[in-house]
Amino acid sequence: MNRSTLAAIAAILFFAAVFPSVPDACTTIMVGRKASVDGSVTTSHTCDSRIDRTWFELVPPGKHRGGSVCGVYSGLRFIKFPGDTAGVRLTVEIPQVERTHGYINTAYPCMNDRQLAVGESTFGGRKELRNKAAGFACEELCRIALERAATCREAITVIGELVAEYGYNDGGECLTFADPQEAWEFEIIGCGEDCVGAVWVAQRIPDDHVGVNANAARILEIDIDDTDHFMASENIFDVAIERGYWDPDSGEPFRFAYAYNPDGRRSMAARRREWRVFDILAPSLELDPNDKDYPFSIKPDTLVTIAQLMEIFRDTFEGTEYDMTKFMYVETEPGRFEKSPYANPFMHYDMMPLFKINGGWNRMGERCIARYYCTYITITQSRSSLPDPVGGLVWFGWDNPAQTTFVPVYCGITDIPDSWKLCGRPAFDHDCAWWAFNRVSDLSAQKWGHMRVEVDSVRTGFEEEAFGKQAEVEKKAAGLFVKSPKKAQKYLTSYTGEFADRATKAYWDLGDHLFWKYTGKF
Repeated sequence: MNRSTLAAIAAILFFAAVFPSVPDACTTIMVGRKASVDGSVTTSHTCDSRIDRTWFELVPPGKHRGGSVCGVYSGLRFIKFPGDTAGVRLTVEIPQVERTHGYINTAYPCMNDRQLAVGESTFGGRKELRNKAAGFACEELCRIALERAATCREAITVIGELVAEYGYNDGGECLTFADPQEAWEFEIIGCGEDCVGAVWVAQRIPDDHVGVNANAARILEIDIDDTDHFMASENIFDVAIERGYWDPDSGEPFRFAYAYNPDGRRSMAARRREWRVFDILAPSLELDPNDKDYPFSIKPDTLVTIAQLMEIFRDTFEGTEYDMTKFMYVETEPGRFEKSPYANPFMHYDMMPLFKINGGWNRMGERCIARYYCTYITITQSRSSLPDPVGGLVWFGWDNPAQTTFVPVYCGITDIPDSWKLCGRPAFDHDCAWWAFNRVSDLSAQKWGHMRVEVDSVRTGFEEEAFGKQAEVEKKAAGLFVKSPKKAQKYLTSYTGEFADRATKAYWDLGDHLFWKYTGKF
């Protein structure tokens, strides 16, 4: 590289560090029960964010007195510890129900004790429809839905009723629900700056199909009379007509994504991830990577495993023409070129225009599935063949999906290691589990070609162990549940906690090893 190029890189790195961008992000994949190898229904979520909280909470089920109220808040996903009120604002109070389900609460709540799970992906949509003074933000809709619903349809109905009465204050969001029988994609946006309510639509993933959302609305034509596959707000057409988003006399069909999120279908950052997920799972379809409107869902060529999903979430387009590191080759001997061990697929977006990677980055540009700024990832299993505390399983990973290891967290557990309950955002903390994984992620990205092998050797061992023991653990837990649900919960709590502790320690040790081995060799 010449001196001017090096200076440009230095400037880009400086501005990336001082003025980091926080683009819309998060990828979620859904799998129907007849598309999965074991009959599981799955949803997922990469919390691709530099600012969301990095601590884990188990919220128990609750009993509430008649006439009591439930507070609804903004800012909860950024708080540093339970009870922290910095930046938190009460937006509205709603009548409380007599009983609420317990749930696993990450930055976005992810699964309740009835095996109802939810994933999330922001699509933004039309800014003029946002009413910031309304009652509900996205993460609070997730919380209330998990507290009050046991199925996807119930969750969607609960949300629809709440936003109709108290309003929706967030940008366009996609929530992906899974229960032991069904998976649904739910897309919601406000209905105007001064309007209480929301516009929303939900479409069912066919049982033998897989769906994906990658920061763009995906639901196109709808049939509101087909209640087995669609649900929608009463105003879904009216708002589009009144705002001029759709003309029913034009002869063009109503398509939700084009009416309420037209930029989403133009975004290559979204479309390329949609293509990648579908192409990995159904290469026989030979989908065009530059296409605009992929099928809402696809039937995979073979039944899908959780291990496959983990690999998809680690994907950086390696092996395709969209590989983020395709320009990073070195001449190892005359006429022979190999990818540099410094090739890093997790670079800052501002680096991409410099190297002309797939046209560079912007809102309409490029990004892969795995991201360096991911706070955590969840892949869920909901299974009708097992009692709820055993059948509901969250495969949880801290930080970058490409470098983490997944820990099995059952929805019936009652405690989690203390290191998982601490937020690492304020400062480096050796007592906080997230830092163990974050440090490995950042270190290994510096010489990815060499360090990835060492990271893979650790994470693979844990995941192979978890898959190898899963049937045995669940058989024992299900047997205990018949005799004593509390004994089953205690057993699963112990199993999850011990596994989480060992994985966290292994990553602290791995970080120390990488730092020692590669210091001075970058």
